Amino acid sequence: MADAGAASTTSEASVGALAAAMAEVLAPRMGESALREARELLAALHDMPRHWAAVAHGAPVSADDWTRGLRAAERRAAGAPLQYAAGRAAFRDLALDVDERVLIPRPETEQLVDVVLDALRETAGGIAVDVGTGSGAIALALASEGRFDRVLATDLSTDALAVAGANVAKCRDVLRAPVELRAGSLLGPVPERPLRAVVSNPPYIAWAERDLLPASVRDWEPPVALFADGEGMAATARLVREAAGALGAAGLLALEVDSRRASLAAELVATAGAFEQVRVLLDLTGRERFVVATRREESR
Repeated sequence: MADAGAASTTSEASVGALAAAMAEVLAPRMGESALREARELLAALHDMPRHWAAVAHGAPVSADDWTRGLRAAERRAAGAPLQYAAGRAAFRDLALDVDERVLIPRPETEQLVDVVLDALRETAGGIAVDVGTGSGAIALALASEGRFDRVLATDLSTDALAVAGANVAKCRDVLRAPVELRAGSLLGPVPERPLRAVVSNPPYIAWAERDLLPASVRDWEPPVALFADGEGMAATARLVREAAGALGAAGLLALEVDSRRASLAAELVATAGAFEQVRVLLDLTGRERFVVATRREESR
């Protein structure tokens, strides 16, 4: 299919023709939605809105674009999530590189950034840490939209840090604060004290729940970023303990959590003895999704 498509990269090659060729690749898996899926995938490849491929139907495409589009369609037809097939994901105002080494950034995590920016809107400066940064999405959003002196981003996976590093380089021109990547678990690679904010979307799915996940998640996204021991709570519990000793007075702890275990996560924070104003916030679908707290002046 790709070879036949490659032969079409002549003067008549256009966005519409490429979308049609990609739809042929997708049809066995997508059926009647193949053309719509092809247009969305093509838009993602070009960092454009979903409707772009339909509006730019007659715009010319290069031979490289044609080949890239067909390869992306083949990956999508093989079951890859759209963002992995395109190698791109939108996150707030950023266009990020993503692949199977990192989680696909999700709208809930965009909202986590809003939670942090809103909580700290009256103050500026200090160090924010994005724990388990993956693609670098949270760190880059905080560095481009917030008012921090520095943003540090940690990850246990050196593969993930390679993806994040590429995104830091791509986004450098829009950053208000420098972003520094560090390899290691949770706050282990961050000796700096005190911290102004610790922000994380840690792994929170129990291993026993693996088979309940959609295949697009279970079979494609990195297990190290999905699963945690202790019925999904081990990484969160450890991070709460580490943040208690790392945050300065009035420092912010902001976590994205499993909606089924939000109350357990909030209890962990509340009983740590170092935090006050512990809150559980809802995501845009009304689910308990975020746990936010402020570091006390002195721990009890």
